[in-house]
Amino acid sequence: MYQALTFYHSLLRWLVLLSLIYAVFRAYRGYTRNRVFSSTDNRVRHWTATIAHMQLVLGILLYTKSPVVHYFWKNRIEAVHSTDTLFFSILHILLMLTAIVLVTVGSALAKRRLEDRKKFRTMFNWFAFALLIIFCAIPWPFSPLAARPYFR
Repeated sequence: MYQALTFYHSLLRWLVLLSLIYAVFRAYRGYTRNRVFSSTDNRVRHWTATIAHMQLVLGILLYTKSPVVHYFWKNRIEAVHSTDTLFFSILHILLMLTAIVLVTVGSALAKRRLEDRKKFRTMFNWFAFALLIIFCAIPWPFSPLAARPYFR
């Protein structure tokens, strides 16, 4: 089951990135060009948040099953000295949870705005900040904290 979860998690993480990038792009373009917040924009907002929430559920399941996380919580004194273990046990999950909260709040606020320009601005600000946090929390192959390949 753990391998199946990691497979879907790998697919979904790219969907989260792509949907957030696309949503930020649409929000920026809509705001700068003073466009009407269309039903397509609303669907992009909604599905971006939905995909992020799906990733959250899978991520929490993987977190609870992860041998790295189990090791960290059983051997905190030794594990703190390993940046890789510390990254995946504490830093990664905190940053990703923060990003999901930002996407959720941004989506809810954008949905409730009355003016189209404010909807785009709200969506852009919250989603772009969440995207920035996600980029910081990704274990890139070049990361000094925890390097992982792009595709496993």
